[in-house]
Amino acid sequence: MKQHILIVEDEKKIADTLQAGLIENNFKVSVAYNGADGKSLFMSYPYDLVILDINLPHINGYDLCKIIREVDTHTPIMLLTALNFTDNKIEGYELGADDYMVKPFEFRELLARCKALLRRSDIKPETNTDNKLLKVADLELNLDSKEVKRNGTKIPLTAKEFQLLEYFLKNRGKVVSRADIAKDVWEIDFDTQTNIIDVYVNFLRKKIDKDFIPKLIHTQVGMGYILKADND
Repeated sequence: MKQHILIVEDEKKIADTLQAGLIENNFKVSVAYNGADGKSLFMSYPYDLVILDINLPHINGYDLCKIIREVDTHTPIMLLTALNFTDNKIEGYELGADDYMVKPFEFRELLARCKALLRRSDIKPETNTDNKLLKVADLELNLDSKEVKRNGTKIPLTAKEFQLLEYFLKNRGKVVSRADIAKDVWEIDFDTQTNIIDVYVNFLRKKIDKDFIPKLIHTQVGMGYILKADND
């Protein structure tokens, strides 16, 4: 069965080119040329991936991303925009986007990222309960319920913060570089001109470390970050 992608893009030439390219690569594709129609389509049919432009008429891409995340926490969302600024990217990730591409872009890169997002979303939860729960000290991350708790207190995380914490937990006790995080969490090459990874680590620290002891996320100067408890 073909995977179904929704494109919401007001520039018709871009939307139609993406649709044709994705169809050639064996995807089923629906297109909306404004945010209101995109919302209507999403609420009417199941999709495997959503590609959203940010500057959309009627409902902009940020708002539509938020609306989708309120009813669906699983379907991957890729944002398209001409705004190549860290603040714009962070806003998109905070609203629940999984990836971010800046115009102009090469179709083959977009296709590769689409396939990576779809592979990730297709991973089924482990049936072994021990594999569903990642723990360190009093921090717990449940891969099934997508819940995070510290000392029994639920901690709300955005989709990207959850992925970053999951990555740290799966690499507990190991120093991971910014390049490692960019490759394995964002699935991009590390850009030394942006501090987006440091920003997200700080977001995570404020939520899971600021009001708790022991501190779990540590900076290794010149090398990256490590998640560990005091007794590790």
